[in-house]
Amino acid sequence: MSLLSKKEEESGLSSYYNNKTTIIQEARVFNESPISPRKCRALLTRIVYLLYIGETFGTQESTTLFFGTTKLFQHKDSALRQMVYLAIKELATTAEDVIMVTSSIMKDMQPNSEVIYRPNAIRALCRIIDPSMVQGVERFFKAAIVDRTPSISSAALVSSYHLFPVAKDVVRRWANEAQEAVNAKSSSGLFSTGSASSYLGFGSGSNQNNGYQPMPSTSYITQYHALGLLYLIRQQDRMAVTKMIQQLGGGKSGSGSVLKNPMALCMLIRYAAKVMEEDPNVQRQMFEILEGWLRHKSDMVNLEAARAICDMKGVTATQLTRSIAVLQLFLSSPKPTLKFAATRSLASLALTHPASVASCNVDLENLISDPNRSVATYAITTLLKTGNEASVDRLMKQITGFMSEISDEFKVIIVDAIRSLCLKFPTKHVSMLGFLSGVLRDEGGYDFKRAVVEAIFDMIKFIGDCKEQALSHLCEFIEDCEFTKLSVRILHLLGIEGPKAPQPTKYIRFIYNRVVLENATVRAAAVSSLAKFGIGVDDDKLQRSITVLLNRCLDDIDDEVRDRAALYLKALKEPLLAEIYVKDDSVPSLSALEAKLVAYVNEPDAAEQPFDISSVPKVSRAQAAQEAARPSTLDTIGAPSVQKKSATPPPPTAEETRSAYAQQLADVPELSSYGPVLNSSAKPAQLTESETEYQVTCVKHVFQEHVVFQFNVSNTLPDTILEQVSVIMQPSADSGLMEDFIIPIPSLSASTSPGIVYVSFTRDSPEEFATASFQCILKFISKEVDPTTGEPEEEGYEDEYQLEDVELSAGGDYIVPSYANFAAEWDRLRGRSTATETFALSAMESIKAACDSIVEILNMEALGGSQNPTSTSIHTLQLSGLLTGGGGKILVRCRMTFSRGQGVTLELGVRAEKAEACNLVLAAIGG
Repeated sequence: MSLLSKKEEESGLSSYYNNKTTIIQEARVFNESPISPRKCRALLTRIVYLLYIGETFGTQESTTLFFGTTKLFQHKDSALRQMVYLAIKELATTAEDVIMVTSSIMKDMQPNSEVIYRPNAIRALCRIIDPSMVQGVERFFKAAIVDRTPSISSAALVSSYHLFPVAKDVVRRWANEAQEAVNAKSSSGLFSTGSASSYLGFGSGSNQNNGYQPMPSTSYITQYHALGLLYLIRQQDRMAVTKMIQQLGGGKSGSGSVLKNPMALCMLIRYAAKVMEEDPNVQRQMFEILEGWLRHKSDMVNLEAARAICDMKGVTATQLTRSIAVLQLFLSSPKPTLKFAATRSLASLALTHPASVASCNVDLENLISDPNRSVATYAITTLLKTGNEASVDRLMKQITGFMSEISDEFKVIIVDAIRSLCLKFPTKHVSMLGFLSGVLRDEGGYDFKRAVVEAIFDMIKFIGDCKEQALSHLCEFIEDCEFTKLSVRILHLLGIEGPKAPQPTKYIRFIYNRVVLENATVRAAAVSSLAKFGIGVDDDKLQRSITVLLNRCLDDIDDEVRDRAALYLKALKEPLLAEIYVKDDSVPSLSALEAKLVAYVNEPDAAEQPFDISSVPKVSRAQAAQEAARPSTLDTIGAPSVQKKSATPPPPTAEETRSAYAQQLADVPELSSYGPVLNSSAKPAQLTESETEYQVTCVKHVFQEHVVFQFNVSNTLPDTILEQVSVIMQPSADSGLMEDFIIPIPSLSASTSPGIVYVSFTRDSPEEFATASFQCILKFISKEVDPTTGEPEEEGYEDEYQLEDVELSAGGDYIVPSYANFAAEWDRLRGRSTATETFALSAMESIKAACDSIVEILNMEALGGSQNPTSTSIHTLQLSGLLTGGGGKILVRCRMTFSRGQGVTLELGVRAEKAEACNLVLAAIGG
């Protein structure tokens, strides 16, 4: 208690001592004469501390403190000067008129000034100056980058990072200096031969830098900063980045590398991995360089190179041999960090190459009892992925022993490993389900419990023998579940799987308990689940019982629960309503519905015609739930750039992409009279190689009477500007299309890429579906950029670039994927337009390849998992879609047989609401 009281007293004292108001009042110490370095340093430390913990100063307060701090430039105390620069750097973002201190800072940046001042002055200057002043201080930064003192060079390089976003053209001119800093073979040290305290300015000799003599440094940290800046400058030019990696890599052995700093080498390895991912053509060269780094003397470099090789796309077992050997060596290291890094990399690799990782199983088993439970967790999850069926029971016992000792984060990793193991060894489902049900009753957060529930869901879906037992475990779990989302998901699953069970009545008690005991959200889900039992089970007695329970829900205090109960009571009496609102598993796509409603209300004659809900594609309820969890609006979809992709946001769905395109087209005045977009390509077509200097992709937009081609053009050359960029399209004969106009890009540089060129065509017969092949040429005026001014030269030259042909296809551009209940819709369309034809797909090497090809050609929704055949000789693919322009539903049934040597024989059956749709599908496959 006395210790606690002492801490509280200290906390209260600190709160008063570091109070913002108190500090502002004490700032008068800056105006004292003579200046007291000790008092000023203490006060500046308190100011910086407040800023670092998130305290904010108002503009007036910051300005007062800032200019009070600048008065301390009169004093020569080295330690005080360092604190002055720290405070200036932090206050500059909120204070006014900070530009006035530039001259004082520039004085400390001079080559003849004290070495200890220059790094701090450089860092402060980059926060003070505005973009228009960068060119004026260019010579100072160039000199500092190549300075022999590492602290000065690093400060200039890091400051260049901060200046790059606001002054790209100026910083790009420092590439030669950055290259020189990378190539520096030796550097001068920072500390003197004397004591560090006297050098930093503490003690009697602080005003004089007596005895300072640079000494050699072996850290080479400047190379790390210089390499980062060099990549920042060259990142738009992939060929330049590739050349830089090859020059600095040191060849196949890696021993001749110019880079001596391990962190710089790790960064170069990441650049090499990024280049390999974007350009498979250089994969072989990059792989040889990465293998050379596996023999580097630094453990950090070895691990980074091994991880990069393991993460390569399409890596083979032979290529992984050396990387796995390096990781296996680290498994027996006495350093916990190396063991942790190696086991984590092997656990990730085991997902795709379990046989290759299996050679490390003996070493991994020795780590199960490792005192570091993080290492033990990764070791055992790797063994679960690579072990055989006989070792499952033994591993499950070992897992149970230490589950209570690890955090939820690592529990999730283990559960995910067991989830994949369930599908690998379905005969071991009893022990694995027992383990999952046991940990479900243990203490844990939402993420952990959700991972366990998802694992049980997968067992129910893919292992039929454990379905009934798994449902019972879930029923017991929701009795005490504290997470509303999980209760709702389990109730939804019970409503789907419960009516199909041999004894469906045993689940009703658990469901109705939720109506009595839970919150409104769970009660509403329980009502829906009860109704599915009444509608899905053909038992009059059970239906009467469900009716009684639902009638009780009519008195609920929540309107959602009452409304659901009323709806389902009505559906129980009328089978047609039950078919529509309960049995039908399809709902309109939320993003597509939103986009079409926006387009509808923006039409001039919207009030005169009803909204056509049949034109909205449908998705399954599971897909709709995923859509609802995503943002409803997206950023404008442009061309892919060569910059690093962000892993944070989820990739947009096809419907979200089309919605974003529709919003983008609505902002183009020339296209405003075209009406709503009927369909847009979900994936841009690549018209150039990935390593070329000009990158072009194409997106096709189909309107009622027009087709618009959107070309996303990227210029990757930083020293060239393209003007009057356009695309000339030459359609094939009798295409049924007539060109309207081209909207070019006035000017395109590397920093403004990508730009968009629009080419519009009129459909001669809107009721027909025109198909054509277009030859495309990129035309532009190329102008060099003056390196001194950053402006393009007055004279340029006309140039053109041949692009890949663009196809306007019969299926993919006029059909929108849409979910449907295939059996019910197929019977409904029996009396409508039908067509059947047989095709020989001799080029197809498997039924799976044929399925993928047909789905891609027709751009339709594969239903019921039929895109993934379970048989290698015979299969039926079921597809559903909507024809653009109000053409109605299209269903396709593809019966396929495969024989080696003859390929795939396809019987294509089509049923649609219009004859044009049948002809379109047949033409797409036949073409």
